[in-house]
Amino acid sequence: MKKICFLAIMATAFYSCKKEEAAGGNTAVLKEETHNTETPRAALFDITRSERTVAQVNDHLSQKNNDTLYVTNFFATWCGPCMREIPHFKEKMTELSGIPVKFTFVSLDEKTAWPTDVKNFVEENNLQNNTILLDAAQLPEDFFAANFETWDGQSIPFTLFSRGTQRDEFVGMLMPEELDAKLKAMMAQTAPVK
Repeated sequence: MKKICFLAIMATAFYSCKKEEAAGGNTAVLKEETHNTETPRAALFDITRSERTVAQVNDHLSQKNNDTLYVTNFFATWCGPCMREIPHFKEKMTELSGIPVKFTFVSLDEKTAWPTDVKNFVEENNLQNNTILLDAAQLPEDFFAANFETWDGQSIPFTLFSRGTQRDEFVGMLMPEELDAKLKAMMAQTAPVK
């Protein structure tokens, strides 16, 4: 029995990172809607232009009355499962190029890591047009309850799929087949009326 409990705990730790709360407050960082096309390698990640206010992030997360599928992934560079699932998202971004799907990656790293770890990660993965930043210290207490059904902001990775009035949430690392299934299910639903 002890062996089963140990394995369950290890599996949970492997597939989900816990976000540590800093002395300054909640450490969540969010990202804005972007295009699913990648930036040429020469482009640098502009932190100043990528930072968003809480209001801008709330707007990004709000329901949109169009047929675009918005995929918003919350990650941190210190989270192993987050780093393992990003390549799956990048594959889907390439595969779905030209289809109304917009991928956004929201960094949950501390603001002090933006010019180093986050910038390096974004540039190495060519995600300059798909990553936004939000100073988590500015998030109100009700941010997670107001924007999500199942996610309280305490563990990552987390992915929100939204298309019109349809929403689906996934806490933990998405395996390639799970990501594929979620995308297909959301795209198969009837497009919202404009």
